[in-house]
Amino acid sequence: MHRFFVEPSQIEGHQIRITGTDVNHIKNVLRMKTKDEILISDGDRQEYTCYIEEMTQEEIVAHVMYVQESGLELSSKIYLFQGLPKSDKMELIIQKAVELGAWEVIPVATSRAVVKLDEKKAAKKVVRWQQIAESAAKQSKRMRIPQVHSVCSFREALQYAQSCDVKLIPYELAEGMAATKKIISQIAPGQSVAVFIGPEGGFSEEEIAQATEQQVQPMTLGKRILRTETAGLAVLSILMFHLEEN
Repeated sequence: MHRFFVEPSQIEGHQIRITGTDVNHIKNVLRMKTKDEILISDGDRQEYTCYIEEMTQEEIVAHVMYVQESGLELSSKIYLFQGLPKSDKMELIIQKAVELGAWEVIPVATSRAVVKLDEKKAAKKVVRWQQIAESAAKQSKRMRIPQVHSVCSFREALQYAQSCDVKLIPYELAEGMAATKKIISQIAPGQSVAVFIGPEGGFSEEEIAQATEQQVQPMTLGKRILRTETAGLAVLSILMFHLEEN
């Protein structure tokens, strides 16, 4: 069953009004008809099973059959701070991060990042990245669409992560796997987690020093060197396995 997202203001009693690009997608791409059933999420923790009641050029009116609380989201909010990678790797990272349960993705311009985006190019990239996040959220049955932030500096990223309960940064010079396992095992469901991933060139020593000053914990991912598009997904997979309930 296809899933769509709406704002709470679009829910009126037993009716939900779908607007925007989803109208064309439902009518002309999926070729759905009245009485077809769909799932609608309010972006929080409620899921609505509906059937299409009315279709116009501007909106789709769905009738709510029943509402259920869903446990599809992780109890912990995981924030992925991703150093800007080369080419289109960011698109893959965002897609898979959303599938693995990331709450938000924050692109970070680090000192060793090869990619340098001016404000105009960065804004266009974020629009594209957000579309990928929405598509991945629908495909993976997420209850919400994770936000992809505007590109920020490493210092700004550290400031944004300050409110997180746990802050992690994979680093090739960190201690062995025993230390990593201990760090992960101490994360409790419900705690928010920030994960910092470097670009192809990794983090500079200065950035690692800045991070540790802000109580970001260095950790190893093993003896092998992982690509930037692999490292974050490895951490998210570990966290999902550890924090998934029921």
